[in-house]
Amino acid sequence: MSKEKNSVAVFGGGCFWCTEAVFDELRGVQSVVSGYAGGATKNPTYEQVCSGSTGHAEVIRIEFDPGEISFRDLMTVFFATHDPTTLNRQGNDVGTQYRSAIFFADEAQKQEAAAFVNELHDAKTFKSSIVTTLEPLTEFYPAEDYHQK
Repeated sequence: MSKEKNSVAVFGGGCFWCTEAVFDELRGVQSVVSGYAGGATKNPTYEQVCSGSTGHAEVIRIEFDPGEISFRDLMTVFFATHDPTTLNRQGNDVGTQYRSAIFFADEAQKQEAAAFVNELHDAKTFKSSIVTTLEPLTEFYPAEDYHQK
């Protein structure tokens, strides 16, 4: 399918290395890029993000063909591959840069993500409350080359 028909999803689920590999294997996913989103610093470095001072989260940017895999399917994988109930933490990684977040590209993604989180909550999918934030995707900065793949 042509790139014009692809969509983008950006998820923060802790360390981007852990999440990138999972999504890279899914049919319909065209590319996965590790990077940073949700902060104020322009073109942040890994060291700056790790300091917790930029406001960015470690994220993955997924380009996908919605004719082969839906945004909902991607969210299902996202919530199955990290703990969305730990505030600013994934395992031993602690700080706002490891927050659970969906960075929505448009109003439709925002509404779909909010409805999905409500479904998970209502179904009591997790023992604790979901703390995943829904944040507008304003900028995405690719991580350094040595963080890719």
